[in-house]
Amino acid sequence: MPVVNGIDLHVSRGEVFALLGPNGAGKTTTVEILEGYRRRDGGEIEVLGLDPGRERQRLKPRIGIVLQSTGVDRYLTVKETVAMYASYYPRPRPVGEVIDLVGLTSKSDSRVIRLSGGQQRRLDMAVALAGDPELLFLDEPTTGFDPSARHEAWHVVKDLAQLGKTVLLTTHYMDEAQYLADRVAVMAAGRIVAEGAPDNLAGRNSARTRVRYALPPGAVPPDGLGQATNVADGYVEFVPDDLAAALHRLTGWALEQAVDLDDLQIIRPSLEDVYLSLVASVTDATTPAGEPDEEARS
Repeated sequence: MPVVNGIDLHVSRGEVFALLGPNGAGKTTTVEILEGYRRRDGGEIEVLGLDPGRERQRLKPRIGIVLQSTGVDRYLTVKETVAMYASYYPRPRPVGEVIDLVGLTSKSDSRVIRLSGGQQRRLDMAVALAGDPELLFLDEPTTGFDPSARHEAWHVVKDLAQLGKTVLLTTHYMDEAQYLADRVAVMAAGRIVAEGAPDNLAGRNSARTRVRYALPPGAVPPDGLGQATNVADGYVEFVPDDLAAALHRLTGWALEQAVDLDDLQIIRPSLEDVYLSLVASVTDATTPAGEPDEEARS
């Protein structure tokens, strides 16, 4: 069974693009092919106008890669680490400028071993930026981070986007994709099953939206709003076919009847809800029992 099967993606320059999917979906294989570290069996790929399978040496100076874990010498200082990696590139970005960009100026002379987890991840970003790449690959950049360190890394990515860098991000965190990405793609069983902006992925901006409110005792809600369900504590909830029309009818009725709609809420499915639904619909039907995950195969 192919790990990646017939995917079609386009990422624009200056875009932050997130690739989502469970273990075994094909994310790592896809990214390794794009980076030039894994050969593909077929298909056409262009990364910055180059074929990574045939022109990897030309591509390498133009990309930066941040892996889940790196082998940076723990006893070098921040400045020494960035300078060492910058020396590998023909046109590196100034070392001090890179360190400042990732917010480590005050730690410039500190040894890597003395940095916090969030600061070390900033250094990983600095290493990837040392050659002034046009494109950055970020592989699960905040796995294992505490909330504070995660937000530090997010700010670095936002700063990169403001510089016009193109970023391809893989992540398991839906809030991370929601905050950082201009567009996301959900991958399952080697295929892209949905693609779009986080706010409207797979119709998230309209599909399965619920309206919830509380009525005073004895009040009966109007008909024609959609399938209504009484829920706990006297609340009424329904899923409208047309959200705007249903809200217009509901609020108009409440004004006419002088009824208070306490705690009126419009509840959209979260990005995580949509993601889980998409993945379940594909993987349940296509993954044989006992199939090893992608990391076990790689």
